[in-house]
Amino acid sequence: MTEFFSKYFPNVIAQGWGGESGWLTAIGQTFYMTFWSFIFGGILGLLFGVGLVLTAPEGVYPNKIIFNLCDKLVSFFRAVPFIILLAFIAPVTQLLVHTQIGTTAALVPLSLGVFPFYARQIEVALASVDHGIIEAAQSVGATFSDIVFTVYLREARSEIARVTTVTLISLIGLTAMAGAIGAGGLGNTAISYGYNRFNNDVTVVATLIVLLLVVLVQVVGDKIAAALNHRSN
Repeated sequence: MTEFFSKYFPNVIAQGWGGESGWLTAIGQTFYMTFWSFIFGGILGLLFGVGLVLTAPEGVYPNKIIFNLCDKLVSFFRAVPFIILLAFIAPVTQLLVHTQIGTTAALVPLSLGVFPFYARQIEVALASVDHGIIEAAQSVGATFSDIVFTVYLREARSEIARVTTVTLISLIGLTAMAGAIGAGGLGNTAISYGYNRFNNDVTVVATLIVLLLVVLVQVVGDKIAAALNHRSN
């Protein structure tokens, strides 16, 4: 096995596990960017998604001004290609983290890149909640927090798990794109140490690891969604 890898993947082995360009470093950077950008972007997306559903014309608390503001912001950030967004908000990134390159700097555009996608996913998930359940909750005097947490988020939890899985998979792809322009991670390894140096074995292995992460997220997400769906039935 060692001879096989030495023969067909010499550059992968030369890359090593540790150090600035090591495989563990690249994988760790990808996890770092995915986790924190989903925390920041996910919270923002959840807030906007809930806001869009509640303040929609047919929502529980219709508000034309808030709805239009949220809708336009989400649509704007969704319309901007991520590679352009990286450059567009570079001054904001510099202001917040005092640098425009590296894994920490990538968190700003990654968070802003994933939040509109997640907001729309959450909006669709919450819109699928039976209006009869909402009306029943209102008829017994449910408060704002009851409507949001006990009705919407609880009833749509299985669907939220599914859209969260889709969002995480999309985010892994964005981290690879950010890595390709110097943010680190597997994207940086595939481009800088693989493609740019004609080390095709490095590019292949980096791609396979990204695919493995995607499959892992999909499998875990599907199991969580199925478990939550079973509990709600």
